[in-house]
Amino acid sequence: MASLWLASALSVLAIGALRGAAFDISRQDNVRLHSYWGQNSYGATHSDQANWQKTLSTYCQDDSIDTIPLAFLNVFFGAGGAPSLDLANICNAVDDSVFPGTSLPQCSFLASDIQFCQSKGKIVTLSLGGATGAASFSSDAQASAFGDTIWNMFLGGSSSTRPFGAAVLDGIDLDIEGGGTTYFATFINRIRTLAAGSPKKYYFTAAPQCPFPDAYLSTVLNAVAFDAVYVQFYNNYCGVINYPNSNDWNFDQWDTWAKTVAVNKNVKIYIGAPASSTAGGGYVDLTTLSNIALSTRSQFSSFGGVMLWDASQAYANGRFDQGIKNAIRQNGNGGTTSTPITVSTPTTSKTSTTSKSTTTTTTKPTTTTTSPGSTTTVSSGSCAGVGSWVGNVAYNGGDRVIYNGHLWTAKWWSYGDTPGGAAGDWTDNGVCSSFAAAIPTAHVAQMSAKSPAASPTA
Repeated sequence: MASLWLASALSVLAIGALRGAAFDISRQDNVRLHSYWGQNSYGATHSDQANWQKTLSTYCQDDSIDTIPLAFLNVFFGAGGAPSLDLANICNAVDDSVFPGTSLPQCSFLASDIQFCQSKGKIVTLSLGGATGAASFSSDAQASAFGDTIWNMFLGGSSSTRPFGAAVLDGIDLDIEGGGTTYFATFINRIRTLAAGSPKKYYFTAAPQCPFPDAYLSTVLNAVAFDAVYVQFYNNYCGVINYPNSNDWNFDQWDTWAKTVAVNKNVKIYIGAPASSTAGGGYVDLTTLSNIALSTRSQFSSFGGVMLWDASQAYANGRFDQGIKNAIRQNGNGGTTSTPITVSTPTTSKTSTTSKSTTTTTTKPTTTTTSPGSTTTVSSGSCAGVGSWVGNVAYNGGDRVIYNGHLWTAKWWSYGDTPGGAAGDWTDNGVCSSFAAAIPTAHVAQMSAKSPAASPTA
């Protein structure tokens, strides 16, 4: 998905689910709302911190959102050979302590939030990749070993290195938007083997872009069983904005794949859409998206619900998540409407992030509170095709990022230095006058796997 706190991503629309009841992702008689959380997409494009991404439990207070992928684990093999997470303003390798010898942040304070959401019947998974992720394997052996790592650090295994403490996540989501997915089937199958016999149900999902077949995920989608596929119907010609054009809108292709090619013939296909006009290209309003979802549900039995990018954007956009959940509930599947609740806004914030998805590649930015120190004279301009700044990614001189709604250009090689910060690594090019799908530069995926000590090459 182009970018990616799954995710920082909003989950899938569910219809008829009882509050606190366990979510059954395979059911055909409901609609689920899935939302990514972790990337603070709103914060990447807006400087008003009041609407920045909140702590995870905020989004579990009512039953609007059913599934929450935490986005993203964007580096597979970083410092010390360990993976790394970036959850924007909530937890990241720049503002939070890391496990010794690694760039993996210690986010154990999120354990209680994760467990709270699970107690409300939500599925909380870990999304791997994202638009700026260094996510690939060089062999079956490496992929299998990484399956052990993810199982022990985040799922049902045990390790002294558990970023979310005692919390046990409910599965994994693949949001691979660069490189390749060779050996990913081995990775998935290793986790399935480790989970075999466990009383806990683990879910496996993926978030391809809508052009069929997806450039990066098609191989693994055809090789192993998935419970749900959150297709990014945005930042592409086949997005929801082109629903009236049967030559562009292609849910039927994904439905055919689900019923004839997928390993799990009961896999559910979700309509992925931007939760606001600044969340991704091809945004449509609440009424339009609701009608698209209802029409698609009536035509295709593989339809599973709606995925929104992302939670922060949905909440800032008049509770877009709640609006679409209620619209679908009131049109045929029963259930009660979801009642909004008031949540307090944290007084402190660390880092902001992302926008998600792109045409063939997606994006996910990360942003942070900017220091008021820059004196550069700036003017506004378009930020189309530019990704958000990510704290655990290395940048070369000339690279551009979005941060706090401004466009920034790296003066030289930079790692972990916030745009506008004291290090002075970035030039402020001014306020973004427009946004579109962020597209990561090719070197980002290559450089992000390097440790902070890595030096630039000529």
